[in-house]
Amino acid sequence: MTHPLLAKLSDIITESHTRIQQEFEHINPVVGINQGMRSVGIPADAMTIDCLKTNKRIIIILHDEQPTCLQYQFSYKNKDPDESFSKVDFEQVTSEKLFDWMRIYFSSDDPVCHL
Repeated sequence: MTHPLLAKLSDIITESHTRIQQEFEHINPVVGINQGMRSVGIPADAMTIDCLKTNKRIIIILHDEQPTCLQYQFSYKNKDPDESFSKVDFEQVTSEKLFDWMRIYFSSDDPVCHL
């Protein structure tokens, strides 16, 4: 069963994804939802946004025990994520914010993102 907040986050990312594809054709991110953590007993869902051109990845975690908070990290597809994730209130995650994350991180040559 899909968590209602995961469905809401999916709607937000769909809007951001559509806009980024229209305005920044070279970025063309790939969005994935992974509920595999649940199969190992972690009550959380993950969303990844990958840029195939730069090999960069944005990871977003929605944890059942912290439903009003999203954890996120700017990382790379070919590297394991760091242990530390930043946090943001779910209500602050807008289509505009996700658009900016993709636009800035995927267009930057800077290996460390300071968003």
